[in-house]
Amino acid sequence: GAILAVLGLYRSRVAQMVRGLLGRDGDGLRLAGNVALAFVPAAAAGALLSKTIKSTLFSDWPVLAALAAGGLWMIWLGRRGLRGRDDVTALSWRTALGIGLFQTLALWPGTSRSMVTIGGGMLLGLSAVGAAEFSFLLGLPTLGAACLHDLAGNLRHAAQGGGPSMFQQLGIAPIVLGFAVATVAAALAVRWLVSFLTRHGLAPFGWYRLALAAIFAALIVSGAVSVG
Repeated sequence: GAILAVLGLYRSRVAQMVRGLLGRDGDGLRLAGNVALAFVPAAAAGALLSKTIKSTLFSDWPVLAALAAGGLWMIWLGRRGLRGRDDVTALSWRTALGIGLFQTLALWPGTSRSMVTIGGGMLLGLSAVGAAEFSFLLGLPTLGAACLHDLAGNLRHAAQGGGPSMFQQLGIAPIVLGFAVATVAAALAVRWLVSFLTRHGLAPFGWYRLALAAIFAALIVSGAVSVG
């Protein structure tokens, strides 16, 4: 759903990258190359560390720590009053790689991929709008690869007799409906997020994460909830 929403909202930029790959748009080719470069660090780290991350970080306190640390990070960024450029086609490969390295932090459960890539982009010279645009474009290969990985795992598990696939279990119609609802919801969320960032910056999201961390800490201590 999120992938389709980004394809729709940023269709002109996606079309520009396609033209670039076809040799018809130099800026589009550079942007496509930068998105691909930024995708590599998290993809490599995820492939190498996925089992370790699941076994060591997917539990109550590591997730809570990531939630709180992310809140402090966003408040700090918001107070810096960063100003940058909107044009994502002008990014250098070093900046794109830097944003990609920030994205590896999102492998820690409880960390928001959008948060670290938008924040990283702003630190590296993009405006909030530009950082959000590059973050969502980077989400296309990142989320796409994650979806394909999960789908392949589900189908392989079913083929080996481990149970029905999600298509057999849910049916095509509910899956299509779910995609449609998720696409509309994601499109509305992206539009709202970009508008909110332009007017208010990242700090309000940071305070929200800290409040959420405090609530979850109380619930974990009381034994009401548990992660993992």
